[in-house]
Amino acid sequence: MEPQVELVVDAIELVRPSIERLFERTVRQELHIVVMNPRLKPWEASFEEALLHERSLGTPEQWDKPYDKLARQKARQAWRHRSPNIYQQLVHPASLQEDDVLYMGTFVYGDIVVACSGVQPWYDMLISGWIALTIEQLSMHAYQTIKSENPTQVTLQGS
Repeated sequence: MEPQVELVVDAIELVRPSIERLFERTVRQELHIVVMNPRLKPWEASFEEALLHERSLGTPEQWDKPYDKLARQKARQAWRHRSPNIYQQLVHPASLQEDDVLYMGTFVYGDIVVACSGVQPWYDMLISGWIALTIEQLSMHAYQTIKSENPTQVTLQGS
């Protein structure tokens, strides 16, 4: 597994206890998570190329709706606009496209885009935020570790 994906998996596992606790308040205990590659921008890659990681919680074979597809559509919308999809829905609905999902559920933090679908939209957004912030802080830790262990290194790849 590539290091960037490992970090995302670690972030999801770190917040998973909170997700499971939140499931006690939600209408269902099903969730699909989509994380976009923060290193790729919409003008540099296709959406499919920029998908970094997806994860399902619950029992996908019993879903009453295609939460994976909905989460991908939410992620596509947020990645395209570089802002949470709630922003287009509430402030700029003229920018909505025919295949855009009409429910919030994304969080954008810097270049990190996370989308969730499966529980109430406001909880989808909350979980997306938890994951996005965790990814950024784990990345900050990795970055600071590289700098302290290799003080003469000038790029992330050491060149």
